[in-house]
Amino acid sequence: MTRQQLIDQIFAKGTYLCVGLDTDPDKIPDHLKGQPDAVFEFNKAIIDATKDYCVAYKINTAFYEAQGLKGWEVMDRTVRYIPATHFTIADAKRGDIGNTSTQYAKAFFEALPFDAITVAPYMGADSVRPFLEYEDKWAIMLGLTSNPGARDFELLDCSRRQDVLVDGVHTQPRAEGKLFEFVLQKGVEWGSSGNLMFVVGATQAAAFAQIRASTPDHFYLVPGVGAQGGSLKDISEAALTADCGLLVNASRAIIYASEGEDFAQEAAAIAQQYAFEMKGYLDGIRRI
Repeated sequence: MTRQQLIDQIFAKGTYLCVGLDTDPDKIPDHLKGQPDAVFEFNKAIIDATKDYCVAYKINTAFYEAQGLKGWEVMDRTVRYIPATHFTIADAKRGDIGNTSTQYAKAFFEALPFDAITVAPYMGADSVRPFLEYEDKWAIMLGLTSNPGARDFELLDCSRRQDVLVDGVHTQPRAEGKLFEFVLQKGVEWGSSGNLMFVVGATQAAAFAQIRASTPDHFYLVPGVGAQGGSLKDISEAALTADCGLLVNASRAIIYASEGEDFAQEAAAIAQQYAFEMKGYLDGIRRI
């Protein structure tokens, strides 16, 4: 899916909601448990119920990989069931040396028909670039995440000296910032606003305005709204752009809205609430 196609879907539907299909077989309603195709039937019902209120679906591959071959088959069937109008994300957080990343890209962009994959950039440019070589496909690079462990590396204060040529003289000005800020800067160098997004966690709302200033044209995938306590209002006010620039993910708050046979209807109701709030923010940027 191209950037413009994604933007068109967002404004046509008045929502930038991404529904996370992090389906745990132990958490699906009891009436589905024990059925031979329980996870797929659950996913299918969630997709049918929420597709009018979202523009994207994010499949957390760990929940499927944990089920072995059957899990991979369910993931394949699920991503193919999602309407072509919706942006599909493999939340796989892959990232390795170039040859290996090339194979990961083939797995998720060729063998599986995802539009995007989350990527861990720790190993540098050669771990990310293979995902950027596909036309109309996206890498979504980890930037500043929602988890408490973000403090271990991402929020470290860093500095470095940069060799700069000024009037024929080499100088080494000091560059200061947090590690995630340098990661974002590198990402902008590697990809474009048409093939690279960043993961920015909703619980990091205080940093959103600064991040948007440094990456004004890129889309963000924003997890952490709902069950993790992130504020949709704060994120939207700080980071919405004229092109929207956001995909806000909600997983547990939607797919586990009910434990009963009405789980799909309740999921739709929660998704509709998010979409209604998002439409208000989108209408606001149109009036500016």
